[in-house]
Amino acid sequence: MRKRYGSYGFAGSRKRRRKGRAVLALAAVVAVGAALVVVLRPVYGSAPADGATVDGARNGGTTQTRWGPLTALDRSLLVKVRQAGLWEMPAGQQAQQRAASPRVKEVGSMIMQQHMQLDADTRVTAQRLGVILPNEPNGTQQSYLREMSTKFGADYDRTWVLRLRAAHGQVFSIIAKVRASTENSEIRAFAERGMKFVNTHMSLLESTGLVDKSALH
Repeated sequence: MRKRYGSYGFAGSRKRRRKGRAVLALAAVVAVGAALVVVLRPVYGSAPADGATVDGARNGGTTQTRWGPLTALDRSLLVKVRQAGLWEMPAGQQAQQRAASPRVKEVGSMIMQQHMQLDADTRVTAQRLGVILPNEPNGTQQSYLREMSTKFGADYDRTWVLRLRAAHGQVFSIIAKVRASTENSEIRAFAERGMKFVNTHMSLLESTGLVDKSALH
């Protein structure tokens, strides 16, 4: 009887250890999910792509803030940067899983992590200025993600790099235009921070050796 009791106790101990590991694994999954919810959650709910503000101002309108006038172009910068992050974060994660080149994998990881930082900055700035942000990429960006999902190996690497490099070039021009024209001190400071991120990302993508003339526009 003693031997049987001891065996049962050992088995019970193993069950408790397995249960403990399962609880820890579940907690890790929940934590990751919560982090993604924070990143993808819009500041004031879903918004159109024109960068509406809480007080109802729409494209073409200017509102007054304590940091200076906030124009439609100022609002569009926050929207564009937000949408850039919403497709480039999952693209960066995908590259780590599908890319053939170790350098593309590395660049994907760095871009994803830095876009998480920039997205947090974008949401805080938008909340301060009362700008509603979208919670999904635009149609073109979604088509890029679908396209990359059909690629493999070296073809995937090249498509991934070219799409992201071209997209960063477009966002860079918008940031520069807003930085040169805005009268809002919050937007001006945000544009300067955003430009540093985008410039870094363009350099990282070019470091893969896969950028050609088609992406430089």
